[in-house]
Formats: sequence, C-alpha cells, structure tokens
Amino acid sequence: ERADVWRGGELARAPLPGVSTGFAELDRELPGGGWPRACLTELLPVRHGVGELSLLLPALARLSNELLWLVCVAPPHPLYAPALQAAGVDLSRLLVASAPGRDAAWACERALATESVGAVVAWLPDAQAGLLRRLQLAAEASRTLLFVFRPADCAAQPSPAPLRLLLETAGEQFVVRLLKRRGGAQSTLLTLAIRRPLSTAHALACSLPAAPGARSVSQ
Repeated sequence: ERADVWRGGELARAPLPGVSTGFAELDRELPGGGWPRACLTELLPVRHGVGELSLLLPALARLSNELLWLVCVAPPHPLYAPALQAAGVDLSRLLVASAPGRDAAWACERALATESVGAVVAWLPDAQAGLLRRLQLAAEASRTLLFVFRPADCAAQPSPAPLRLLLETAGEQFVVRLLKRRGGAQSTLLTLAIRRPLSTAHALACSLPAAPGARSVSQ
C-alpha cells in the first residue's frame, strides 16, 4: 500500500497528483497521470532547438495561471517572451536566473525551497550524479516540478532521476522515448504533435533579446 513501492510490471502510484503534460498519450504513460511533483525529471534532447521547451509549455502555462512562480535557471539561449506568452505562460510569474557553473545548482535548490514556486526548469549539461541526487532530494522536500535538461549523450550514464526522457523530432512531430520511469518498462516511442505558432516557430531556441515581461534574476 506504500506509494514509494511498486510492482515491476505496473506503473507506480505517485504520492502527489501529477500536472498534466497537455498530451493525453504521454499522461497515460506517467505515474500520477502527468509530470510528477516532488521529483526530478531529466530531459535529454538530441540537440538544442528540437522544441524541447515546447513540451513543457502546457504545464508551465497552467501553473503560471494558478499564480505559481516559474523559475528558469541557466538557459543556453535567451528565452523569447512573445512565444511563451503565445503559449499561455503568464510572464509576470516568470523568473530567469542566469547562474553560471555551480551557481546554477544553488539557484535550483533555493527555488525548490521557496514557497509558491510551481516549476523549476534548469539546463545543467555538466551535472554529475552527486549533484543530481542533491536536486532530487531537494525536490522530494517540495511539491514543485523540477525539470533538468542534459545532453542526449548522458542517457548512457546512471542517474538518480526517477523519470528520464529522450527527446527528438521526426518531421513536424515530436518523439519521446521513456528511458526510465517508476513502473513497467516503456519500449515504444511516443509521437506527439507540438503546437508551434507560425510567428514563433523557432523562438524558444533562438538568441534574440528577450522581450519585456520576463524578469531576469542574477545571483
């Protein structure tokens, strides 16, 4: 009956309800029926700019409209505010921390320990297992969604993240492979239709200056 114990052939029962990903086929494959709270989710795109942030936008929009804060830590490119706004994200609830090196992990831990933070999204390409373990423990002590982007090459490395997804594109479709989850193995690929507004098709991975609205926070 314990939520932290599961049978190998079944999906685990999440201790907290998940936040819907916005994609029914993906929700069905995740314990809790969505992105898990109080948990480290590791996202491994095959390269920058495959639309990786678009996968999170439905959940981020929902959280921001519930007046929860969104904290983005060390994004590799400036976030393009009009694209976020077009996806429904409330820019007044967005914080961007340009924290270099080890400061990025510190910023994540501080955000996870802060009340009213709904999600932390971090880019930590050089994170080692020990640091990821620290972040997983910090996430467990909160109710916050924690997403960490790392290169696809890290898929072969062990990780304490309970949920790991490999991300790539196939034409106009977004392809997700579940590498690890609490429950039965997932051997097939999920193909998702990601909505990309025509005016902001590449906005989430470009280096254009961020529009006013998103707040930038330095250390």
